[in-house]
Amino acid sequence: MERLSRAQTQQLNRARVLRAARQEFAERGFREAKVDGIAERAGLTRGAVYSNFPGKRALYFAVLAELAEQAPESLRPQQDMRPGQALGAFARAWVARLPLTTDDRHGSTGLGMDLLAEVIADERTRLPFAQLLKLQAILLGLAMERVGSPRTPPARLVGVAEAALTTLYGAAQLAAAAPGFVEPFNVVSACERLAGLELQDTWPPPHLPWAPRPRPADEPWSPPAAADALRGGPVPLEQDGVLAVLGLHRLEAVEEAVRAAPRGAPVTLAMVTGDPGELAPLARLVMAELRHCLRQSFAPRDWPRLRVAFDDGGELATAAGLSAVSDGTEAAIAVRTARVVARADGRGACHAAAEALHEEDFEGRSFAPKSD
Repeated sequence: MERLSRAQTQQLNRARVLRAARQEFAERGFREAKVDGIAERAGLTRGAVYSNFPGKRALYFAVLAELAEQAPESLRPQQDMRPGQALGAFARAWVARLPLTTDDRHGSTGLGMDLLAEVIADERTRLPFAQLLKLQAILLGLAMERVGSPRTPPARLVGVAEAALTTLYGAAQLAAAAPGFVEPFNVVSACERLAGLELQDTWPPPHLPWAPRPRPADEPWSPPAAADALRGGPVPLEQDGVLAVLGLHRLEAVEEAVRAAPRGAPVTLAMVTGDPGELAPLARLVMAELRHCLRQSFAPRDWPRLRVAFDDGGELATAAGLSAVSDGTEAAIAVRTARVVARADGRGACHAAAEALHEEDFEGRSFAPKSD
């Protein structure tokens, strides 16, 4: 028998730890689960568990992320829906996963009931989680804007998406804390009606007039391969467009690139973090839950042009010229004809890089403001 390499052995051990952790969490709940119990179930040492995951909470996030990524999809989105209908379908897909009775709290269905409590318990997870929810709202809002809107351009619906997600996360929390209280049909009906609210949802944000000017560049662009966390398959990074490299504290800034980029220009978010061991699984979990519900409520043609790539190893950030990343990273580049033509960093960087793509003359590299 051929001997396994070190990398293969580590991959197998990681899979064994995840299976054992899923069993431990399902039977005992997160609070009562023990790392020693997980190690025993996996047939490994406690040290082997910690060599793959920095702690029990990171392992919990990874188990939930794996479950969310493997969730079956039973519904098909209808064509030609209005925003309220699409949001109702999104809500139905969401509440279908909730433990709604006492019996549902045990086993794999109730595995996620401790998630919000664990996020709240540590300041290091609260801000990244808030920004991940902001990103969920941006993607959901952009999708609703593309569904049957009579306005050109359509009204911004990110605020409506935030209100819907507030309702849905609240329902999830109550399903865990007060089983039997949540009535899923009422939650779905409420979300459907949210789409018709007239919220004070304005754009642009007040800091954009002070956004930095893009720095002219003329460098070859040879991006590494990257997978789309929402659609699956590769991200077309070789195309003209914007690459935003954002840490988990600044994810909401990607909307600036989406709103400012030329019509049809792709925008890609490279998500980076200074704590990939614990925060990367949390990001995977949040995006997988969004993807699961989007696929059951919006036709592919209505998905937002924004693409999301996990850049845990920093390969995309390095290709974009960043020497180091953190959860506070905010930088962006503009790409045209396989060359980086502009760079920006700091608050407003996404807007600046996207605006650079509107320039008709890149030869002068001036990026002067357009006259009215």
